Amino acid sequence: MNIILGSNSPRRKELLSQLGFTFEIRAISFEEQIDQRLDYKEIPKDIVSQKLSAMINKLGSEDLIICADTLVFLDGKAIGKPSSKDDAVSMLNELSGNTHEVITAVGFSYKHDTKIFSETTEVTFNVISAEAIHFYVDTYSPLDKAGAYGIQEWIGLIGVSSIKGSYTNVMGLPTQRVFDELTAITKKGAISP
Repeated sequence: MNIILGSNSPRRKELLSQLGFTFEIRAISFEEQIDQRLDYKEIPKDIVSQKLSAMINKLGSEDLIICADTLVFLDGKAIGKPSSKDDAVSMLNELSGNTHEVITAVGFSYKHDTKIFSETTEVTFNVISAEAIHFYVDTYSPLDKAGAYGIQEWIGLIGVSSIKGSYTNVMGLPTQRVFDELTAITKKGAISP
């Protein structure tokens, strides 16, 4: 079995490596379409389904592909990746003093079987000063992160007052669930329902 991570995310690569699996990375050339008719909790799973569909015809008979997508939601409204530093500041101002949901969907496809699940983590930020937000945006690289922040970075250390759910889910991969699913697939040679 050849495990493939269909993601360019350095955080997902690091987390999957730390789980002890050997894998290769294949970038996905893909324009995601958000179906606004879906309940917001279903959007990440739908995007993962699109990613898997974009990769499935490029797989060999022993290839197991893993795709993931992480979105931040505040009051049911999606907060994606910022388009600029000003956009990142605006997003962080919205999250400051509030609780938001981070939903990561993960999909596996192996031998024409597919399984997609999602995990939700609630993250609460203290009120973060304008100076701290500008320092973070100017010093770190929030433009490639949903919600304009990395929980493992400085802003997570000083801003997060509580978290309910998987910490690594906020980083982009719910490692405990991924480990269980991958272990089951590699032992059985098939995806369990």
